[in-house]
Amino acid sequence: MLFWLTEFADTLPGFNLFRFITFRAGAAFFTALLFGFFFGRPLINTLRRRQVNGQPIREDGPESHMLTKTGTPTMGGLLILSALTVATLLWARWDNPYVWIVLAVTLCFGAIGFADDLSKVSRGNVSGVPGRVRLALGVVIGLAASFAAMQFHPSALQGQLAVPVFKEVLFNMGWFFIPFGAFVIVGAANAVNLTDGLDGLAIMPVMIAATTLGVIAYAVGRVDFTAYLDVHYVPGVGELLIFTAALAGGGLGFLWYNAPPAAVFMGDTGSLALGGALGAIAVVTKHEIVLAIVGGIFVVETLSVIIQVAYFKATGKRVFLMAPIHHHFEKKGWAEPQIVIRFWIIALVLALIGLATLKVR
Repeated sequence: MLFWLTEFADTLPGFNLFRFITFRAGAAFFTALLFGFFFGRPLINTLRRRQVNGQPIREDGPESHMLTKTGTPTMGGLLILSALTVATLLWARWDNPYVWIVLAVTLCFGAIGFADDLSKVSRGNVSGVPGRVRLALGVVIGLAASFAAMQFHPSALQGQLAVPVFKEVLFNMGWFFIPFGAFVIVGAANAVNLTDGLDGLAIMPVMIAATTLGVIAYAVGRVDFTAYLDVHYVPGVGELLIFTAALAGGGLGFLWYNAPPAAVFMGDTGSLALGGALGAIAVVTKHEIVLAIVGGIFVVETLSVIIQVAYFKATGKRVFLMAPIHHHFEKKGWAEPQIVIRFWIIALVLALIGLATLKVR
């Protein structure tokens, strides 16, 4: 919204800064961060009053969670989404379709997660919105977002799947790109949701992945950078750097309260929304495969559940002590902060590998 201040750039000193995506991204980051610091405690107090018993804890999870996490309120994702939305609307250009696509996906998945969290808290158990309903709604959102992104992509890239490292390789998926894009978005949303099982475990890898995708978006949205890096040019997509900066700022504001021991959980409200955002950014920037690298933590968490379920159904035995895999390490005796910080380190390494695909050709 504040982009309109560039109209004064020729008459008033300093207003020229509003033309630069990097300046507005920095402003969005600090706006979201301050929003989180300012409204975090009032939101937590409100959630505690309305959620007398806090988030219901799964009885089939680690035994220690029944002692350490009982009574902690959920829906803390509202803080991230509010900070993210306010900062994005303030600092991003409103005439950019990619911003609206990603923001819409984020808020729609956030609404699904909110309904799920509300159902759990109201009933006092872990049974929220039926999984099939959540999946069906997510698929509809993913299909709509992928279709919209395809319409705004340059004609040479419409329906194409870009392969990292190999600059000339494009797979023409045609209209099949739409269900593929939906798969990426829905898969990312549910992968982050599965990862959100320990205090601070999901939010930092999400911020790292979002920041990485934001840098990629900025690069592929500039014709000079794409010429130098030999990557595909997607006009206008660089504006998503503002969105990802706002996500990082809001995420840090939330992490202040979610660091062990957590004062609030993000819940499905946050995890589904943030995962959907990552998937949507990957689809509009044509970096769906790179998302699997940058978000490798989420991929491994999801695969651990799939492997555990499939192997148990086939043999009656388990591969991991408990799935998702972060619970496996809990069962092996790792302390929660130890697991969380090591996963953060892995997420950072994977992000650097993902960034490297921009130049390795």
